Amino acid sequence: MSDSNAFQPKVVVLGAGSLFFGRQSIWQMVHSPYLNNGTLALVDTDEDRLARMVNLAKAVAKENGVPLKVEGSTNRRDVLKGADFVVLSFAEDTVKYRGIDCQVSLNYGIRMCSGDTIGPGGIFRAMRELPVILACAKDIEELCPDAWVINYINPSTVHGIALSRYAPQLKSFALCDGHHMPHVKANYAVRAGIIADPSDFNAEIDRRFDFRVAGVNHFTWLIKAEYEGKDVASMIAEAMRKAAGTETNGGDTGAKALFNDSITYQLYDIFGYIPTCTAHTKEYVRYWQGLGKTKDAIPPLSIWETDERYKRHEEMWKQVDGFLSGELPISGYMQSFGPDHATDIIENMVGNLGKRFFINTLNDGAVSNMNDDAFLELLSEVSMEGIKPLHVGEMPRGIRGMQELVLDTHELTAEAVAERSFVKLRRAMMTDPLVNSIHDADMIIKELLEQEKDVLPKYWYE
Repeated sequence: MSDSNAFQPKVVVLGAGSLFFGRQSIWQMVHSPYLNNGTLALVDTDEDRLARMVNLAKAVAKENGVPLKVEGSTNRRDVLKGADFVVLSFAEDTVKYRGIDCQVSLNYGIRMCSGDTIGPGGIFRAMRELPVILACAKDIEELCPDAWVINYINPSTVHGIALSRYAPQLKSFALCDGHHMPHVKANYAVRAGIIADPSDFNAEIDRRFDFRVAGVNHFTWLIKAEYEGKDVASMIAEAMRKAAGTETNGGDTGAKALFNDSITYQLYDIFGYIPTCTAHTKEYVRYWQGLGKTKDAIPPLSIWETDERYKRHEEMWKQVDGFLSGELPISGYMQSFGPDHATDIIENMVGNLGKRFFINTLNDGAVSNMNDDAFLELLSEVSMEGIKPLHVGEMPRGIRGMQELVLDTHELTAEAVAERSFVKLRRAMMTDPLVNSIHDADMIIKELLEQEKDVLPKYWYE
């Protein structure tokens, strides 16, 4: 498989109109010699968006002189046959419904800055997306049962658990872009003072830097950070303490980005370990919910900003349309984007390149004091033969207890949706770490079921 012409992979993207992944997938499929002689099949239920993405992919492939075949369909069954990889990257009007989730929850004292993985927002997003994911799994089992299924939809852990449990015959794993290797390790090497700039990161630095991250997706922690045998975690934490109040490192300049380094250092000061996905982790714990009787140094979480998200999406579509109209030269496309986590992993698997990536998968002994079937984000060896998580060691006490509570919430959510069980839906909500009142939780469920009636499955109303 080292010969880039030996295998012509077919990659199917379900949800090609996703601005989060669709544009980036085109970049890697064109750029990689292991992928650009294959097929990129784009699927979206929105005909207009699908046509724009298909035309964009064809134009970029033509401009760069690669033989990539581009297909498009509004019906996934039309293109699934022969797929080697199926990437799930869709969401039903996610900006709107995350806004509803966050506002209704706020009315009952629950603050969510992202609202798509924990709290009522995470539970209801799974209720919207997971039924479609499981329907996709049935089609994949029928039409391309040997394909690798990559979930790229939040809540990543809920959906990953569901695929592993309810579609065990399929080869699947789940992804989040926050720990894209080698970039994430290079950034921590800078914070540790090992290198001055991420561009200085190389194979020798990589070998000497023992960097171990583990935990439930969006609730991951730096368990070990040693360079040439010396602990550098305190140096990383100090760098983040110095940056506190000046940074917006949550992936944007909105609610997810506020006070992240301050919160990171405060959690490190308490637990002795560094959270690595603070933009989300601050939503997984109750400390910034505004429930304290005295004033905290860090204010309560800001709320997901629906209008700002719509504006950002509009700007992204303007860029796509600019490339299509010629207002932006198509020759500049490859300079406008870069490698994506999912397609980086696909390239690695097709080319048998031996790289390691952070994958959401079954623990399988990597974290020695958590169950083998715990669904965690772990550095793994990834090949066409399978996923092998690398040894981490023990999850620290305190952090481990919070991990288990989050896992129970996610597992109950997956069970509630797959089994269509209102009893387990309510149980998942009561287990969730952000819920503080039974009656409030019942009211949140009632109001969200009513406000999202047009997009949730009918069985919740029978």
